[in-house]
Amino acid sequence: MAGLALILGLAHVLGHVARRFGQPAVLGEILAGILLGPTLFHGAISGTIFPADVRPMLSTLGYLGVALFMFLVGLELDHRLLRGNKRAAFGVSVGSMVCSFGLGVLLAVWLWNEHAMGDRLGFLLFIGAAMSITAFPVLARILKDRGIQHTRIGALAMASAAVGDVAAWLLLAAVLTIAGSQSSWQVLLVLPYSIVMVTVVRPLLGRFLVAREPRGTGTGERGPGAAPLAVLTVLLLVSGALSEWFGLHFIFGAFLAGAIVPRRGTERLRAAVTGRFEAITWVLLPAYFTVAGLKVDLSTVDWTGVGEMGLILLVAIGGKLGGAYLGARLAGQPGRSSATLGILMNTRGLTELIILGVGLQAGLLDTDLYSLMVVMALVTTAMTAPLLRWTYPSRIVDADLRALAEEWARAERDRAAVRPDGRLTSSRTEDDRP
Repeated sequence: MAGLALILGLAHVLGHVARRFGQPAVLGEILAGILLGPTLFHGAISGTIFPADVRPMLSTLGYLGVALFMFLVGLELDHRLLRGNKRAAFGVSVGSMVCSFGLGVLLAVWLWNEHAMGDRLGFLLFIGAAMSITAFPVLARILKDRGIQHTRIGALAMASAAVGDVAAWLLLAAVLTIAGSQSSWQVLLVLPYSIVMVTVVRPLLGRFLVAREPRGTGTGERGPGAAPLAVLTVLLLVSGALSEWFGLHFIFGAFLAGAIVPRRGTERLRAAVTGRFEAITWVLLPAYFTVAGLKVDLSTVDWTGVGEMGLILLVAIGGKLGGAYLGARLAGQPGRSSATLGILMNTRGLTELIILGVGLQAGLLDTDLYSLMVVMALVTTAMTAPLLRWTYPSRIVDADLRALAEEWARAERDRAAVRPDGRLTSSRTEDDRP
């Protein structure tokens, strides 16, 4: 209990400090996890506070926290934001993925001379996949902290990161198969499972939740009850477990579970679920950062790695930011929006730590290269907020939100002006038909 209290206290203190310096709170929380790990005093702190028999329980709490958080990310995803922007989302995803992967493989060819580990092909593909990752949960936190999760740019960034990261996790599954650490046939079930979730589970879930939507107003309003919360919790846990079994990470299964929850007719229920799950994640999510931090040891980095660190940063930033910018421009996005998307896609953070941990466990990384890649993940995440203030300042965010609200209001008025038989109401003439 004392260890959990220390995790919560340090995470939220450093999160507050990060906010004071204009950084997302998640950066301070990740730093708290690393500081509680073996980086300081050669693991004396972590070994005393988190002995071996406590760590499995801590891992369970942390994984549950990030699963709940990713479910909320999917639950809040507004599909209306992607209308007319699917081409841009695809362009950003492909551009950032292809450029990052290609440059990462070239970098790995050079790194192999000093950090040869395991199978050479597996090493090259792993570095390429690691460079291709965008930290999906960290990106979601940054978007929410900046108040741009409901803008078109925010939705494009989330969609692009989701598509790109799924591809990167599929590639990682292939790498582990080559390295002999993962069976290959389960990956083939990802697409059928996603189709079943959207076409079968979603309609059934919608009927169940709409029937239990809270009714009434004020003091007479009926709460959502325990049944919807229990069903949604089981759904996200089962989806996350299946996602891991397929060879992906559980965060995508949890995200998919939230994304298939229907929006129409479940507004109050979703608000109630969000409030309750957010309270739980406030406690559990810092435990996840600590679990990741216990595997990070930056004390091994010395000056000989400075040159390698510089090249790693150059490839990581150039591949993601440049690739996403080019993909967005080719998809017809303005220069400012393309630059903003490139900056957002360059966020790596916690998801990168997860992949690096997988590589370390699979014998594809040595501890020195692992530490350098962790530094890269933190630097690219810390870059995001300052650069966003330059390319996407608050005045433009407010203007975009107002324009989007007006567009949706017009769409609702147009929809209300059409009778059930498809004919226009008397308030509009045939000449007004769009």
